[in-house]
Amino acid sequence: MRIAAFEVRDDERPAFDEAAERTGVRIELHAGRLTPDAVPLVRGCDGVSALGQSRFDAPMLETLSRMGVRAVATRTIGYNHIDLDEARRLGIMVLNADYAPNGVAEYTVMFILLVLRNYKPALWRGQVYDFSLKGLRGRELRNLTVGVMGTGRIGATVVECLTGFGCRILAYDPHPKASVAEHAEYVDLETLYAQSDVITLHMPLLESTHHIINRESIARMKDGVVLVNCARGELMDLDALIDNIEAEKIGGLGLDTVETEGELIHRDRRTDILTNRGIAYLRQFPNVVMTQHMAFYTDAAVHSMVACSVDGIKAVLEDGDFRTRLV
Repeated sequence: MRIAAFEVRDDERPAFDEAAERTGVRIELHAGRLTPDAVPLVRGCDGVSALGQSRFDAPMLETLSRMGVRAVATRTIGYNHIDLDEARRLGIMVLNADYAPNGVAEYTVMFILLVLRNYKPALWRGQVYDFSLKGLRGRELRNLTVGVMGTGRIGATVVECLTGFGCRILAYDPHPKASVAEHAEYVDLETLYAQSDVITLHMPLLESTHHIINRESIARMKDGVVLVNCARGELMDLDALIDNIEAEKIGGLGLDTVETEGELIHRDRRTDILTNRGIAYLRQFPNVVMTQHMAFYTDAAVHSMVACSVDGIKAVLEDGDFRTRLV
């Protein structure tokens, strides 16, 4: 069995080597994305592994199917870059990654604390030996209400992490969990918007959740609300974020992911002329903390993402274990 892996980072290579030795699968590693120009690299392979910047749209899937590819695995939890309906029509198995939710959940709590305690301007001042306090007074989490939008594995773990801070926790999810309800109060979105001092998103990117944070939803939130996004950038309308930071309706942002980030994330663009004005403008505000889509990025998660990819393809194609198929 042969697998072509794309978007392979240097830190993933040891995990791929270990997976190849453990499974006996031949894995061909490529640093670039899977694009139409890179398709010839897939010839002779049974499966393809990639990250979120490779687009598996209908034309790409049709091409892969003609080449004999029977399984596609994304080394991410999200799979909005894959046309699932077309994959089903072509009989291509689609798998996503599974890794412990702790890394992203802990990162989320870190973001909340960084914004509430004005760490970014404090860091800036310290670097030029300005040790003044004016404008840096923060808020204590125990006195606030935190709204968690989405209580899947990551959202549920965020709720669990927050219980130690003594804050009031609200939760929204179309499918409530009894275990989460032990620590959080499930409410509708209107209530969550109106009563939360901090709102953190842990929802998948679907047609129904695209731009769920927009001008209208922000208008229904508290003045000075803090928003955190460690899920998918397109859940938030970038222009609406900028306008409401400027108007001081939003009191702070913690963003590990932002819409229109595709040409930036995980790439060194220091010497390039960038045209992404929205992100460049948003990141300069003192109450906006942004990182490069790295909430997932821990040693345990990297190993698990690679292992899920290789083991999953092998399981569905060789062992007939279709439980790993993403449906």
